Amino acid sequence: MTTAASDVILVRMMALHPKIIDLTLDRVWRLLDALGNPQNDLPPVVHVAGTNGKGSTIAMMRAGFEGAGKRCHVYTSPHLVRFHERIRLAGDLIDESALSAVLDECETANGGAPITYFEITTVAAILAMARTPADVTLLEVGLGGRLDATNVIEKPAATVITPVSMDHEQYLGDTLGKIAGEKAGIIKRGVPCIVTRQHPEAEAVIEARAERLAAPLLVQGQHWHAAQERDRLVYQDERGLLDLPLPNLPGAHQIDNAGAALAVLRLMGLDDRAAEAALTCAEWPARMQRLAAGHWADRVPRAELWLDGGHNPAAGQALATHLSRLSERPTHLVCGMLNTKDARSFLRPLAPLARSLTAVAIPGERNTLPAEETARLAAETGHDARVADSVGAALDAIAKRDPEARVLICGSLYLAGHVLREDG
Repeated sequence: MTTAASDVILVRMMALHPKIIDLTLDRVWRLLDALGNPQNDLPPVVHVAGTNGKGSTIAMMRAGFEGAGKRCHVYTSPHLVRFHERIRLAGDLIDESALSAVLDECETANGGAPITYFEITTVAAILAMARTPADVTLLEVGLGGRLDATNVIEKPAATVITPVSMDHEQYLGDTLGKIAGEKAGIIKRGVPCIVTRQHPEAEAVIEARAERLAAPLLVQGQHWHAAQERDRLVYQDERGLLDLPLPNLPGAHQIDNAGAALAVLRLMGLDDRAAEAALTCAEWPARMQRLAAGHWADRVPRAELWLDGGHNPAAGQALATHLSRLSERPTHLVCGMLNTKDARSFLRPLAPLARSLTAVAIPGERNTLPAEETARLAAETGHDARVADSVGAALDAIAKRDPEARVLICGSLYLAGHVLREDG
């Protein structure tokens, strides 16, 4: 297979800065200025930060805007299979020629100066979106918020903060308050901010930042409410009540994400048609995604196969809640994690729900936890843990022991990306 031009440029960009993550905006501002400050030419921006739920919330917002006939730019990260997934221009994934062109332009303008991979590719996304007509831009924070490369929009239409929990402590701080302070860095003076259900420590920090900047807050439980009632989602705010289908994205935690998406759509004046589309048309791979057909499903034809990329303590709890509400069926986990994550806290809530956990290393990832280490940590949290050389070997062993099992492949978006690439 021929290597795409964009892949060659992306490999070169990886060498422009020795650190993968180095939070500062100086390098981003320098490159944006060299390119004529394209961030000032974007369609109205909705900027989304948080520990969990950012991508799902954006997926539902996008479905809602498009259901109302609006054209959406979307920037998210990381990608699962191809880099192109990160950039959606007026509804469509960026094509190879457009991607290679903006990457090349950014590389030339940067002139070999130090800049991280995420920073220069974020600038490339902004450049591409600024040059393509659309009605709205949905922008996902990469890490934190205050010093994230996406935090260059002076006056977004709205900001969103999804649930804040412990993750990336080495970069964002070792308390919930410190992490919330980094997330709240996207709040801008006078710009409405939609906030989902938060721990009181995080909520207090967000509220203080908003008060300093006179930014109106729309807080779940105060200004808007979202809840499941029987098989429906009921949303209510000062404009009234909506009785809607449950989100297309599975999991109890998606109720709050859906509520945040609906709050944004209502804030921006969209009607009930957009609200229903947000819930029924959203798609977001590797978030409790059912693999019902393809390479892996064919390999374990009698099993019920799921894939999820959650990797932090809050994601482990959300997965456990969802699994507890599924029909009775023996559940087995196939798990691979990065060595930068709190594996024990992710795995602990899953232990009572899993008959076994098979640990694997994540192929091609230098920061993968060795399978033996994942298995050791899993055993310490109560799992019946074992090791396999690959996802395929793990599935084969599970199918041999328990052919009609429910199997959840989990622990990392990088593992999820590997699974999806192999699935074709």
